[in-house]
Amino acid sequence: MKKLARFGLGLALLASLGTPALAHDDATLDAMTTPNGGQLRMAGAYHLELVVVQDSPTPRENPVTVYLTDHADQKLPAAGAKGKVTLLSGKQKTEISLSPAGDNKLSGKGSYASSPTLKAIVTITFPDGRTEQARFTPLLPKVPNHSPHGPQH
Repeated sequence: MKKLARFGLGLALLASLGTPALAHDDATLDAMTTPNGGQLRMAGAYHLELVVVQDSPTPRENPVTVYLTDHADQKLPAAGAKGKVTLLSGKQKTEISLSPAGDNKLSGKGSYASSPTLKAIVTITFPDGRTEQARFTPLLPKVPNHSPHGPQH
């Protein structure tokens, strides 16, 4: 009987260890309120929040900002990091270099329109040489979270 109880406890422990990985899928991240109004994605051990202009119906010079945090939502210093955002909309492709802009922020400017079909690939190289990448659809409408407990994180 004790073996059966230990086995059940072991299964419950294993099941609970798998839960955090599911809590960080794109749908869960999209349901979260972000500190800067952007879209959140995982990139390795980090969270990247991409903020783009939402009210530019035609291509023009617009800012792009990426905020760096860890999985505990603690700000990561942007000093010494660099990055690139590749924006894709229809047949238009725009590459924007990112440089540190204080605190946990990298930013740059480039010509793009605020289209719901806009896709972005963000590549960040950290001071230690490690490179992480994430894909975004930053202007898709947010899906409300209907869970009574809110989004898990």
